[in-house]
Amino acid sequence: MGLNAKQWVVTAMAALFFAVLLIVAWVEGGRARVVQNPESLVTGPNEKCVDCHEVKTPGIVGQWHQSKHSQSGIGCVECHQAEAGDIDGYNHEGMLITAVVSPKDCSKCHEREFKEFEESHHAEGGKILGSLDNVLAEVVEGHVLFDHDGNRVQASAAAVSGCLQCHGSEIKVLEDGKLHPDTWPNTGIGRINPDGSKGSCSACHLRHDFDLAQARMPENCGRCHLGPDHPQLEVYNESKHGIAFAANRIRFTPDMSEKDWLPGVHYEQGPTCSSCHMSATRNLPVTHDVGSRISWTLRPPVSEKIDAAAKKQGLDVKSWEDRRADMKDVCTSCHGPRWVENWYEQYDNLVVLYNEKFGKPATALYKAVRAKGLISADVTFDDSIEFTYFFLWHHEGRRARHGAAMMGPDYTQWHGMYEVAHRFYMEFVPELKEIIEAGYRSGDPQLKKAADEVEAQLDEVLNSEMHQWFLGRMSPNQKAAREKARSEFQKRYAGD
Repeated sequence: MGLNAKQWVVTAMAALFFAVLLIVAWVEGGRARVVQNPESLVTGPNEKCVDCHEVKTPGIVGQWHQSKHSQSGIGCVECHQAEAGDIDGYNHEGMLITAVVSPKDCSKCHEREFKEFEESHHAEGGKILGSLDNVLAEVVEGHVLFDHDGNRVQASAAAVSGCLQCHGSEIKVLEDGKLHPDTWPNTGIGRINPDGSKGSCSACHLRHDFDLAQARMPENCGRCHLGPDHPQLEVYNESKHGIAFAANRIRFTPDMSEKDWLPGVHYEQGPTCSSCHMSATRNLPVTHDVGSRISWTLRPPVSEKIDAAAKKQGLDVKSWEDRRADMKDVCTSCHGPRWVENWYEQYDNLVVLYNEKFGKPATALYKAVRAKGLISADVTFDDSIEFTYFFLWHHEGRRARHGAAMMGPDYTQWHGMYEVAHRFYMEFVPELKEIIEAGYRSGDPQLKKAADEVEAQLDEVLNSEMHQWFLGRMSPNQKAAREKARSEFQKRYAGD
């Protein structure tokens, strides 16, 4: 070997050795960075977990080191250890563990929070099979595979990656002990766990730092509460509450990690979702039943008071009046009582307007054409009017009501009632008339009779006081008032 070749080999080996040193330094430096928090208490068998996972999954360990759990000696084993007989338990490095940490597991330390959550509407989020939303995801948008015995082989990908990520899946354990990929990973709020408990604490408390500030951020709720059918995050961002939070976010955020976080006491600018729906006040404790201060349900085609459905079933639940009183207690942390009372009157009036003018008549007419056989009743979403009606209440109608509930005027008006009205008059009513005409043309005496009945029902709606303008039958007083307003507007802006 020549001199030049030997020099090249020596240089290459030196470079390789230096590279190895850099890699080792990087890995060890990473380990050092992960375990820098001197307040962490790594106890007992957790030492083995941390030593391994700070190399294999350093992000998880780094998060845990920043958590209050680590400072209290609550480690991997305390949360992930399974019991003999748990169907989701498996042997890992000589220990029986589970990947699915359920609210029941968390209840060993957080019993009150567990009980409150179990009573909440959130906990029921996984029970959506059979709902119209689920029909869309499993049938219209997607497809479910079944075996010859009618058992599900594969769920609809649209549901798995969409609906169930927020609502929660029912965790299935395969014969080999692994978790079914249709159901895991999943942190949906109403997840049904192998131990029978409902929910996932990490839906809101992201693992593994479980930071209170993160859980209290509006974006946390916005993971699921956003979009065309439930735009709570967008409405909040538009509201004075959202604007105040955004303007004060930098100085406000550090205080959000504190245990005591009472509106009007520990902070006075920009309440977030959790301020109103969960946080303690001067008179109320913290609650993990997020609906316990809500007085209307804004989800269905026609809104009703939040306790109405339970009362119909003979259940004893917290009344809507008590729920509203609790929410008013939050409001008066910052607002005067007259402001609060007047705001609730505005909110109630909008919900009643939507119900009476659009929700109730549209629902009654839609049910009539289905019940009387003028459209198919055995298949949903195979008729245009079914999509039209769904948009009217599920998207536009909800947006209007949510906008009023959370002080978002644009969502109440242009994204809400305007679009409800357009959908009703320009699509729903014309489609109803086409269905009625098809019934007359069918030659079937029963369908002709049904068409007669629905036409009479539609005429009654359109001739009612709220809708007669559409037929050119506005009352003289209304016409005079509208003409006066139009004339004054023209004088202001046209100068004549």
